Amino acid sequence: MTRKRLIIIIVLAAALILGVGAGIWMYVNRFDAGEYVQAVLDVSYKNETELYVEITGVSQEKAQKIFEDNLDATMKGFESSDMPEDLQPKYRELIGTIAKKTSYTVDEPVRQKDGTYEVAVTVKPITLFTDTYADFQVRAEDYAAQITDSVMQGAEMPTEEEMQNQIYQIYYDVLKEMVDSGMLYGRAEDVTLHVARESSRRFTIDEEDMDQLDGMLIESVGDDAVQSEGAADATGQDSQESQE
Repeated sequence: MTRKRLIIIIVLAAALILGVGAGIWMYVNRFDAGEYVQAVLDVSYKNETELYVEITGVSQEKAQKIFEDNLDATMKGFESSDMPEDLQPKYRELIGTIAKKTSYTVDEPVRQKDGTYEVAVTVKPITLFTDTYADFQVRAEDYAAQITDSVMQGAEMPTEEEMQNQIYQIYYDVLKEMVDSGMLYGRAEDVTLHVARESSRRFTIDEEDMDQLDGMLIESVGDDAVQSEGAADATGQDSQESQE
């Protein structure tokens, strides 16, 4: 083998090794902060696990558990309230359906000088609760009027628990009807998530940023409709609605 041919072979081998090395580096670092944010949001709110499993390497079961754990956390508030147990599974299913209808668009990540990333997310808030609250009030008032008329005609007054249960049922019906007919969304808003990359497959999102985004996905009426005004209307007590 001539010296010239030997040099050519060495150069080609070196190029091949560099090419393989570059390919490995690109494979290991093929995910970016924006994809990670997309994966986290999809698995958390829509129970879409494919990208999250691919990026993090966790099992399908663990990825699916994220969505279920979020539902569990939401339902804790209901479980500690006066909601009847037989309605809790229906509310849980409805909340899961609402979560899957959340609207968000993840922008390209922007690398910062300190090595972290800023990822802008555009959110269109679901207006389900504000859109349905007036209807809920009307139905709760109608129910209170029905009780009054029934008692005036000699019927037995329902217990507080029975009235509370009916209010929860009314609220569920109102929400379910709107979800089935098609929900509306509010004006788009932007939130910036700060993301740090810890390894090739591990990122962390600032917790306060995630809390802010979570609070933007669904508009709130500001009050607990079922436990405050609705319950007061059903029991014939003065409600906030009667105030000018």
